[in-house]
Amino acid sequence: MKSTLALYIGISLFISGMLAGCGQPGPLYMPKPPAKPPAAAASASQPAIAPAPVPPPPALPATQQ
Repeated sequence: MKSTLALYIGISLFISGMLAGCGQPGPLYMPKPPAKPPAAAASASQPAIAPAPVPPPPALPATQQ
């Protein structure tokens, strides 16, 4: 008997939650992306030459015990 009461309460809460979400205001389309900044400002933030890669450290010889 308790399980059916819990089932009815759960179903009614689920349906109430689904109905509460209906009719929410808001745009029904994807918003336009923001305007791109001018080309001069975009190129100033990027370095002209990529930095040289750092060589890996030399491998140390394994010590024998």
